Amino acid sequence: MADIAQRVLMNEFKQLSKEKWTNIELINENVFEWSVALIVLNEDSLYYGGYFKAKMTFPRNYPHSPPDFKFIRPLYHPNIYPDGRLCISILHPPGDDEMSGETAAERWSPVQRVETVLISILSLLDDAEVSSPANVDAGVMLRNKPEEYKGLVKKDLDLSKQDIPADFTMPTHETAWRKKEDEGDFDMSWEDSDVESFGGSESDLEDGDELDSDMADDDDLEDEDEDDK
Repeated sequence: MADIAQRVLMNEFKQLSKEKWTNIELINENVFEWSVALIVLNEDSLYYGGYFKAKMTFPRNYPHSPPDFKFIRPLYHPNIYPDGRLCISILHPPGDDEMSGETAAERWSPVQRVETVLISILSLLDDAEVSSPANVDAGVMLRNKPEEYKGLVKKDLDLSKQDIPADFTMPTHETAWRKKEDEGDFDMSWEDSDVESFGGSESDLEDGDELDSDMADDDDLEDEDEDDK
């Protein structure tokens, strides 16, 4: 299972490395640990121009279980815990959760990708869920004192810029998305999207085929064991 996860992650890493709205590196050449920087290019965002560093850790049974995501510099945000971890459905384990009311469609599933997670996190920054906040104080301030909240966001934004590497050129919204616009609209689902329009490659499908093949082989071995008995 770890070999399958390694192949899938390496392919995702190669494809995501081409994107300009994120800057990713392997930590100690370990494909299961990524250093990630999210670059906010939406000019209407409170976080515009930010360079927010995080660490992603992947389980050995990826993509069957979700990765772990943690901001290096915790942001003052209703859905971000003080330690930098997030409260976001897409990072929760697969299946319905009666306690939280989350459906399986909202949570992690094996068809999700790292890119989907990162885009969801960027969206969450400006579209906070305040009904069940991870940071209660931030949720209250956002509702009752929005101008003070914006001031704290500005502090986080300024701090994030200290992490921009000296040799890194910050992209603009236009340069980051020009390629996507030239290729046409794309969907964020493995099952429903065209691989090329999504920015992936045929190897995405090959990894999926290998995953299914490996699982089928395991089932055949189990059947043979039953026959021997």
